[in-house]
Amino acid sequence: MWPKTRQGNTRLTEGQGEGKERQLSCISFPRHEEEFLQSSVGSAPYVLVLGQDCAARYQLLNCLLGERLLPLGPEAGEACEGVQGTACKRRKLCFTHGRQTRLSLALPGQYELVHQLAAHCGRWDTVPREDLEIQEECEDPAHRLAELEITLHHPLLQEAKIIVVPCSSVQPIEKALEDSTENVVPIMLYAINQETLTAGHVSELMTVKEMLPFPFCFVRMPPAQPEDSSEHGRRLEKEKSPLHKQLLSLGFLSASMGNCSCGAPSQTPSLAAKPQSVLGEAFERLHRLLVPFARQVLQNQQVEAANLLNGVHCRCLDLFINQAFDMQRDLQITPRRLEYTREKEGELFTSLMAIANRKQEEMKEMIVETLSSMKEQLLEDAANLKFTDIIVATNGEPVTSKDIKSCIHQIQELIVVRLNQAVANKLISSVNYLRESFVGTLERCLNSLEKSNMESSVHNITSNHLKQILNAAYHVEVTFHSGSSVTRLVWEQIKQIIQRITFVNPPAITPEWKRKVAQDAIESLSAAKLAKSICSQFRTRLNSSHDAFAASLRQLEEGHTGRLERTEDLWLRVRKDHAPRLARLSLESRSLRDVLLHGKPKLGRELGRGQYGVVYLCDSWGGRYPCALKSVVPPDDKHWNDLALEFHYTRSLPKHERLVDLHGSVIDHTYGGGSSIAVLLIMERLHRDLYTGLKAGLSLKERLQIALDVVEGIRFLHGQGLLHRDIKLKNVLLDKQNRAKITDLGFCKPEAMMSGSIVGTPIHMAPELFTGKYDNSVDVYAFGILFWYLCTGSVKLPEAFEKCSSKDQLWNNVKKGARPERLASFDEECWQLMEACWNGDPSQRPLLGIVEPRLQSITIRLCNCGSDQKSSSMEDSN
Repeated sequence: MWPKTRQGNTRLTEGQGEGKERQLSCISFPRHEEEFLQSSVGSAPYVLVLGQDCAARYQLLNCLLGERLLPLGPEAGEACEGVQGTACKRRKLCFTHGRQTRLSLALPGQYELVHQLAAHCGRWDTVPREDLEIQEECEDPAHRLAELEITLHHPLLQEAKIIVVPCSSVQPIEKALEDSTENVVPIMLYAINQETLTAGHVSELMTVKEMLPFPFCFVRMPPAQPEDSSEHGRRLEKEKSPLHKQLLSLGFLSASMGNCSCGAPSQTPSLAAKPQSVLGEAFERLHRLLVPFARQVLQNQQVEAANLLNGVHCRCLDLFINQAFDMQRDLQITPRRLEYTREKEGELFTSLMAIANRKQEEMKEMIVETLSSMKEQLLEDAANLKFTDIIVATNGEPVTSKDIKSCIHQIQELIVVRLNQAVANKLISSVNYLRESFVGTLERCLNSLEKSNMESSVHNITSNHLKQILNAAYHVEVTFHSGSSVTRLVWEQIKQIIQRITFVNPPAITPEWKRKVAQDAIESLSAAKLAKSICSQFRTRLNSSHDAFAASLRQLEEGHTGRLERTEDLWLRVRKDHAPRLARLSLESRSLRDVLLHGKPKLGRELGRGQYGVVYLCDSWGGRYPCALKSVVPPDDKHWNDLALEFHYTRSLPKHERLVDLHGSVIDHTYGGGSSIAVLLIMERLHRDLYTGLKAGLSLKERLQIALDVVEGIRFLHGQGLLHRDIKLKNVLLDKQNRAKITDLGFCKPEAMMSGSIVGTPIHMAPELFTGKYDNSVDVYAFGILFWYLCTGSVKLPEAFEKCSSKDQLWNNVKKGARPERLASFDEECWQLMEACWNGDPSQRPLLGIVEPRLQSITIRLCNCGSDQKSSSMEDSN
């Protein structure tokens, strides 16, 4: 299933670009998980028989197959450590299934060797000793490495191969297990025929544990002269054997789990728990230990694989849902940002133009004031000015006419520079508030638009240009450099001053002369002309920047329009295709895990049925009881996908006391006698639904508490980004204390995943549901209708709805404003609250964070403050 997931992801990546590809990397398997899953799917179970020596291993093998296939005692020859210290020669054994019994020598995983075996020479019941051993005279390396394959027609071998490892003197344990570490699920049995393990045995066990991270089933083989089994069992129950204590101290056994005399756990372990190593010391009851041990090992492997598969499905699905949120937000926010930018730029342009138009006279006065305040300092600075590139005698002797002009030029430049700084600083301060109010926000908005439009370099350049224009036009850093029109105007006036000065004799360059030149230059400057020129220049720059801004914004908007069209198309595919298909895969992998762990639930009596399924009693499942079981038979792929998304959203929710807890799911391929496939949703079972409760009668205090419970549950769903869309009497369940929980999240979806479909129960449906464009306020509307029922204390339809002969007539009336009527018994504040909740304008409905405290206030007033008359009138309406 998971390769299909990857293909779906690739299509999304292509649509979203490289940025999304980096995000989508999180849905792929980590390599170690992928390898584990592949090995689990393709792995075959092996029974791996290890032990202290060949005698113990052979005895256990004979017990497993129920016949004396391998020789024991004297006929087996010398023990693994002979009397003269001779090494064991028995080779590795492999038992496989076949129709006919046969023996052969083969290299593991390679080919069979042509060799005459003793078993080929006649009939045999026990494998000949000669075939089990490596002959001393044999010098062929292949022959010495070969294992003895024994093919038998035995039911156990149909399920799993059996490997009997040789002694370490024949083949090191690492080598013997080489082909048992890949693509196998080993069920490891360790035969023990001594009181305790030696240091060599412990070392070998540690090596095996490192190579194969699976539990051991330790089996204590019976002695040659067995003691009375009942006496042996009683002794084991009274005290733990030395072997048990040794394995416990080595960490192979768990102290937390007690064992019965046969070695099986005295308490049934949790099916979700990791399998633990066990020790069986009652040989005659070995089957009671081996069967559950093997089942738990194999089941744990399947459960881990199902968990990994479900994990990648859920990660991928959550990614698609989050992307749907991002795309929805992009589709909503980007047009608003563009419009906001256009509006704010227009406001800023208008404000700045108003400044340019009305401040000319103020600027003239500012220039006059500035010149007046600076005059003495300017004259003093001019008198002390050191000329550049001109040599002036210390006694102030006359210089050439050309040098005089240069001196005048430098004096006038000093005046213009100082005046420029003063005027510019005051002008900038007069529009600083505009910069702070507009420019920062505009720049942030433009920066966001630029980042979300990364598809081509043209649009990036446009965005950068747009910001540069904005900076140039609106930071209003008015400085009069030599190229500006204002500076040119000043220099023209200075030239006229120079032309008016006639030199009969060149003057002496003295401080008094420099002061006189500076004073003439200051007096010749026209404040009115300067102010007019500055304002004119300001308006010109504003107009050109405004036009450039508008052109750039249009170009940026065109780029975003195309991108948003592609985003909307992709958003639709995520909601309609990618997410629903992944949700179905997620449901299947989770259901596989649940059925492996807990089995298929047993259907009890029918509790009720609705439009989309039947609810049954289920005594217990997965250690939880009592349960309710909802069976749904999806008629088509759309319903399958909707159900899968419901399950995903519900399962992803944190537990909450105001929501019915969903325990798990199982896909039943035999439902209805095999005629259909059903999804069984196992959930918490409560006492009754609100409809039944109102019919039976509930006190006012209970009904108001139920209203508070429902609001709390809806608020929690909204806080998780989900809409329920089907709040009604039968979707509110009550416990035995009449506290409420919301159930049936069949229409529950995040706002970003909604396709605009019309869903819900007609009398609880808000008018905007019929348009396909709505938000979480539809749940507030539905609560308003529910609250009306709670205030009446009955299940009788409102008059406005009872008169309708069809759904279409009901919907039309609701769209025209039809609502439940006010009963005489209603409390004024209750009526105002329900009216506010079912307001036809979604924006006018109160937030649930406001509804909840109002309900609490109503409850206190009607139930706890002695308002007997009001309380009794509401009670009478029941």
